[in-house]
Amino acid sequence: MLPLFDQRRAYRAWPGAAPNRWDWVLLPLVLALLVVAAYGAMQMSRPFVVGEALPISLDPVYLPYYLLRTMLRMFTALAFSLLFSFMFAAIAAKYRKAEKAMIPMLDILQSVPILGFQAIAIAPFIALFPGNLLGVECAAIFAIFTSQAWNMAFSLYQSIRTVPPELNEAARVFRLSGWQRFWRLELPFAMPGLLWNMMMSMSGGWFFLVAAEAISVAGQDIKLPGIGSYIAVAIEARDLGAIAWAIGAMLTGILLYDQLFFRPLLAWADKFRFEESQGDTAQRSWLLDWGRRSRWLHALTDRFWALMRRALGWFPARHDGLSPQSSPRSASPLWSRAWDLLLVLAGVGAVAQLVLFVHSDVGWREALHVVGLGMVTLARVMLLIGMASLVWVPVAVWIGLRPRLSQRVQAVAQFLAAFPVNLMFPLVVFLLVAWRLNPNIWLSPLMVFGTQWYILFNVVAGASAIPNELRLAADNLGLKGWLKWKRVYLPAVFPSYVTGAITASGGSWNASIVAEYVTWGKTTLVADGLGSYIKQMTDAGDFHRIALGIGVMCLFVMLLNRFFWRKLYLLAEDRSR
Repeated sequence: MLPLFDQRRAYRAWPGAAPNRWDWVLLPLVLALLVVAAYGAMQMSRPFVVGEALPISLDPVYLPYYLLRTMLRMFTALAFSLLFSFMFAAIAAKYRKAEKAMIPMLDILQSVPILGFQAIAIAPFIALFPGNLLGVECAAIFAIFTSQAWNMAFSLYQSIRTVPPELNEAARVFRLSGWQRFWRLELPFAMPGLLWNMMMSMSGGWFFLVAAEAISVAGQDIKLPGIGSYIAVAIEARDLGAIAWAIGAMLTGILLYDQLFFRPLLAWADKFRFEESQGDTAQRSWLLDWGRRSRWLHALTDRFWALMRRALGWFPARHDGLSPQSSPRSASPLWSRAWDLLLVLAGVGAVAQLVLFVHSDVGWREALHVVGLGMVTLARVMLLIGMASLVWVPVAVWIGLRPRLSQRVQAVAQFLAAFPVNLMFPLVVFLLVAWRLNPNIWLSPLMVFGTQWYILFNVVAGASAIPNELRLAADNLGLKGWLKWKRVYLPAVFPSYVTGAITASGGSWNASIVAEYVTWGKTTLVADGLGSYIKQMTDAGDFHRIALGIGVMCLFVMLLNRFFWRKLYLLAEDRSR
C-alpha cells in the first residue's frame, strides 16, 4: 500500500513541455465542464425575493438544465461532507473523551429527518443572503449535506479505528505526528471504503432530493430548478410521462459522474490497497488512462502533490521519539471522571427538558401513543435490515471479490440506490388499492428500498479490500464452502457490514416519513408508525407534535445504536486487531 503523497512517479512532465494528442483530447472535455459549471453557479446566485415564483416546467427540454443545477448542489454538498468527515473521524477516533460525546451526537443527527434540518436552516440562510437566490440554494445544499455526511463520517471513523496494529507500529517507529499519520496512513488505508461510501452518499442525496429542492418557508412554496422539483411537480400532476423522463435524466446524471468522477477515483485508489500484490483486482478507468498520458495533466498533478508533500511538514512530531516526553500522556483520572460527569449531567438535563416539554405541551397520553408508534417502526426497521442483510451480504462479497464484475454493476447499483421512493408511489398505490393489501405490511419495504444499498456498498468495499495474499492462502489450505465464509470472508467484511448496517438503520428511520405515508394524486395510504405520525403532524403544522415525534425517533435511534449496533461495532473492532 502506497502513501497518499507518493514521491515516486512513473513519469515526469515539465510545465513548458509541448502538448501531446491526449492533451488535445482532454482539453474540450475540461473546458466544457468549466463552462457549464460556471453557468450553473451564476444561475444559483441571481436576485430573488421570497414570494417570487420559480416556475418548474415538465417539458423534457428543460431537463438538462435541471440536471446541471441538481448536480452542482450534490457535489457542493459532497465536498462539505468530505471535509466534515475528515474532521469528525480524526477527532472521534483519536480522543476518547471527544468520542463519548461525538458518536451519540452523530446518532442523533443521523436520526433527525431532513424536514427537521430544513425547517431549522432555511430562515438563517435566507437572512444570510437577502435578496439573493443563494440563500435558498444554501438551504437546499445543507439538506443534501445532511443526507450524505453521516454515512461518510461513520465509514472513515470505522476505518481509522481498525487500522492494523503493524501499520500503527510502523507509524510510531517512523515518529509520525498525528497530522502526518492521518495523511500518510489512516486516510490511505480508509480510501477504498470511503470512496464507496461517497458513491452511496451521492445516491442518498438523490433519494431525498424532492424534500431538499421543494422548500416551504413563511407560507411560501419554493421549488428550485432541479430534478427533485421536477419530480415533485410530476407527482402533483400525476404525469407518468414526466416521471419516466425524470428517471432517464437521473440515469444520465449517474452515468456521467460515475465515468467522469467515481470510476477514475476508484482506479486511482487501488494503490492504497493493503497488500503487496494486486493480482487481478485492479480497477480500470478510460479517463484515468487518458489523464496519465497527458503531459499537461502530469505537470499540474506533479505540482499539486509537491505542495501537498510540503503540507505534511506543517505539524511535525514535537519530540524525537526517544525521550520519555514523546510517550503519549494519559488523561488524569480526575479529568476523565469530570468529563464523564459533565456528559451525564448534559444527558440528565436533556431528559428533564423532554419531560417538561411532554408534561406542559403535549401530554403523557400522546407521548405514550408516540412511543408505541416508535415500537412499530422499530420492529419494521430491524426486520427489514435483517432481511436485507441475508440477501445483500453474500451478493456483495461475491461482487467485491470480482473487480471486473463490480465495475459493471457499479453504475447500476448507484442508480438503484439513488432511485427516489416517491417515483414508486403510482405503482404502490395501484397495487395496494387494486388488491386491497394491508398498508401496515406492504408499505414497509419502501423504508428499506433506498437504505439497503448502504449494506451492499459497504460490504462490496470490505470484500474488495481483502488482500489477495489472504485469498490465496485460503485456497492453498483447501478452505471451501461455509468454512471459507466463516473463517475468511465474513470476518474480513464484518467491520464494513456493521458500518453499513448502522447507516442503513438510521436511514430507514428517516425514510419511514416517506414510506409510511404515501400520496398519489388524491389517494393517500397510511401505515401505523412514527414516520407517518411526523408526516401527518408536518402537514397539519402542529410543531409541538412534530418536535415530539422527532425527539422520540432520536431517542429510539440512540438506544438502538448504543445497546445493539455499538456492541457489534466493538466486536468488529476487536476482531480486526
